Amino acid sequence: MRRALVPLLAALAAIPAFGAPDADVLLLDDAEERAQRVNEGELVFLPQRPERPVHHHMTRLEVTRDALDSGWVLLQQCHEGLDRVPELQIVYQPGKLRRLEVVAHRNLETAWVEGDSVQIRNVGADAAVCIAAEARALHRTGDGTYELRNGPFMRRFLDGYFPMHVSLEVLLPEGLALTGTTPEPQPGFTLHPSGRWWLIDAWFEGRLSTVLRLRDGG
Repeated sequence: MRRALVPLLAALAAIPAFGAPDADVLLLDDAEERAQRVNEGELVFLPQRPERPVHHHMTRLEVTRDALDSGWVLLQQCHEGLDRVPELQIVYQPGKLRRLEVVAHRNLETAWVEGDSVQIRNVGADAAVCIAAEARALHRTGDGTYELRNGPFMRRFLDGYFPMHVSLEVLLPEGLALTGTTPEPQPGFTLHPSGRWWLIDAWFEGRLSTVLRLRDGG
């Protein structure tokens, strides 16, 4: 199933601008500066991009006709702009992903799958990691309508939440139309159509969950 999706990077020299449902990026160092910044989880969109580079969480989801029955969609995810820390983990909600694998990484010692998480060790400058999986993200709501749910996305250290950039690309099958989103488009949360592709681009602090409402016209 997953092999039908456009392959992730052939090399990590240039990561495409496209991160995964239910991912929580946890920093495991004790940097005091991090503990003094940002909020305690309230979602705040950032109409102006932060001056300093931030973690970029890029996801590409493909909804197939089979997914309308199974709920499992094809997922590719890359994280770039990782914090330079000795240890970092990307944690997923149990039962939401299957066949999770690390497919590529750059400028870090190692990355591996452990249960419902990706563990990363010794992050260097300009580091990145990419994974592939299947995500149980599509939910039937009745009368030919569906919701594609993702999140919460967050970048968290101790009790603080830090600025984050999420790019979400969704490929819909013929006949499936996007009818609305939660949150609605606004400064800091933009929606761009391109044929069967839809791109959400979000700059925010706190916890972000997204819902794409879909209708099947056959």
